[in-house]
Amino acid sequence: MDSHLNIMVAGEAGQGVQSVGFILAKAFARGGYHVFADQDYESRVRGGHNFFRVRVKEARVRAISEPLDILLALNEESLALRRGELATGGVAIFDGEKVGDISDSGRLFSVPLERLAEERAASKLMANTVALGSALGLVGYDFGIAEGLLCEHFGTGETGEANVRVARAGYDYVREHFEGDFDVHLGATNPSRRMLLTGNEAIALGAIAAGCKFVAAYPMTPATSIMEYLAAKAEEFGLVVMQPEDEIAAINMVIGASYAGVRAMTATSGGGFCLMVEGLGLAGMTETPIVVVEAQRPGPAIGLPTRTEQGDLEFILHAAHGEFPRAVLAPGTIEDCFWLTFQAFNLAERYQLPVILLTDHHLASSYATVDEFDLSGLAIDRGLLFEPNEAAGLEYKRHRITDSGISPRAFLGEEGVLVVTDSDEHGEDGHLIEDAETRTRMMQKRMRKLLGLQKEMAPPERDGPEGADTLLIGWGSTQGAILEAADILRGEGTSVSSLHLSELWPFPAEAVSRALGRARRSYVIENNATGQLANLIQRETGRNITGRILKYDGRPFTPARIAQEVRKEGG
Repeated sequence: MDSHLNIMVAGEAGQGVQSVGFILAKAFARGGYHVFADQDYESRVRGGHNFFRVRVKEARVRAISEPLDILLALNEESLALRRGELATGGVAIFDGEKVGDISDSGRLFSVPLERLAEERAASKLMANTVALGSALGLVGYDFGIAEGLLCEHFGTGETGEANVRVARAGYDYVREHFEGDFDVHLGATNPSRRMLLTGNEAIALGAIAAGCKFVAAYPMTPATSIMEYLAAKAEEFGLVVMQPEDEIAAINMVIGASYAGVRAMTATSGGGFCLMVEGLGLAGMTETPIVVVEAQRPGPAIGLPTRTEQGDLEFILHAAHGEFPRAVLAPGTIEDCFWLTFQAFNLAERYQLPVILLTDHHLASSYATVDEFDLSGLAIDRGLLFEPNEAAGLEYKRHRITDSGISPRAFLGEEGVLVVTDSDEHGEDGHLIEDAETRTRMMQKRMRKLLGLQKEMAPPERDGPEGADTLLIGWGSTQGAILEAADILRGEGTSVSSLHLSELWPFPAEAVSRALGRARRSYVIENNATGQLANLIQRETGRNITGRILKYDGRPFTPARIAQEVRKEGG
C-alpha cells in the first residue's frame, strides 16, 4: 500500500511557517518520497493567517489534497481555523501552554513548543523548529535526515546546532508522550537525487540552460523569485540581471539586449505586464525575439497579490494594439516550467517574435520533487542568421521578405553589416514607409510566421481512454488536480479522460476539436470567472463545451473539488 501523508504548518507571518514547511518537504524528498507542497500567505510582513501544505507519497504526487493527517498549529488562530480539516485519526500539534489544554480524544496533542525552545536554545523564536521535530516524531521518520537539513539551512555554527537541539526535543517529546492512535509511519525509503523545485526556480533553470544572458525585471509577486534566483546565479553563469525603475523600462531593456544579439527575458505579473504592452508591440514590429514570463495573480488592479488565478489568458492573446504573431506557452508542471522555458527561447529566435510564458501563483510558488533534467538532447537554435556572401553581392536587409516570413538576422557590430529597423512601419531595409503596398506586404510577411509556428506547437496532452464518455479539459497549473480528479472518478466507475493544453497559441484547434468529438460530455476547469479557455475553444473549433467548472477565490483546485463538481454537473 502506498504510504501517504498530508501535513499543514499554519501560523502568522513571522513565525517561520515557510521555513518549517520547506524543511519538512525537503526531508521527505531526501528520504526517497515524492512531494508536492504549496504555500498560502497574506500580503503582509507580520500577522495574518499563513500556511504551508506538504503532501507526501511513495508514488508521484501531482496536487494538494484534503483532509489533513497532521496540523502543526503555531498559534491559537490556526488551531481554531484548521482543526476541522483533520482526517479521521489525524492529529493537531499545538502549544497547550499558550492556548490551554483542549485535548480531544488524541486528535489534539499539546507540545510545549516555546518552553522546549527556551530550555534547549534560550529562544522561543525556535518554537517552529520544535514543531518540525514533533511532526517527524509522530510519523517515526529518520531524525538524521532532518538534522542534516537543519545544518544545511542554518549553517553548522551555533544557530544550526541550536535548531538541531530544539527539533530533537520536539521529536523526543512526541515519541515519549503521544499515546493516541496514529496510523501513518514513514521510514526513509531509498535516498533520492530528485530535486525539490518551485515553478519559478524551474523557469530560471530553463532560462540558464537556454543560454539567457540578460534579465531585466521589476519585482512583482509572484514572479519576483525568478529574478532573485537568477541574480544569485549571475556570476556563476555570466548573467546580467537588472532591476530598472519600472516594467516599461524592463521590457525595453530586454528588447535592446536582444536586438544586440543577446538572449534576454523579463518576468512580471498581470499588472506589470499591462505596463509592458507597448513594448510588446515594439518587439512585434521590429521582429525582435524576447521571452516574457507572466505569472498570474487575481485582479483587477492590485487584486489579491499573494493568491492564484488564471484570469489573463484572453489579455495575453490580444495584448498590444495592431496585429502581429506571438507564441503563448503555459506550463502545467514544474518539469514543464523548465522545458517550455527552454523551448520559448528557441521559438523566439527561430521565428523572431515575442514568446509569452504564462504561469500563475500556484505553480510559481509550489514545490514538487522532479527527476534530474536530462540536458543531453537540448540544442540552442538561434534561428536564421545572415551570412555575408561577397560573390552574390547581397545587401543586408533586416526585414527581407521571405516565403516563411523569417528574415536572416544579423547582430549589431558584425563587420560590413548595417542593421536598421524602425517602430514605424518599414520596408525590407528597415527604413520607415507610408505607402499602402509595402504596408500590406510587410504585414503579410510577419503573419506568415504563424504558419510555421503552428506546426511546431505540440498537441494537447491526453490521459485516459480516447473513447471515454467524459472529457476534462484544462491548461496551466490545473493539470495535476485534473489528473488526480480523473483517477478518483475512474475509481468510481466513471468513463473519463483528460486533455491538457500547455502550448496555447497558435491554438491547436484540430486536435482539440477531434478530442471533443469523441466525448459525450466535456468540462473545462479554470481558475477564472468567465471560462477563458472554454471561450477560446468554442471560438477556434466551433464546438460547444458541456460545462465549465470555475474557481476564482484566489485558491487552487483540489482533485476532490473537481471530482465533486463533475459528479454534480453530470447529474
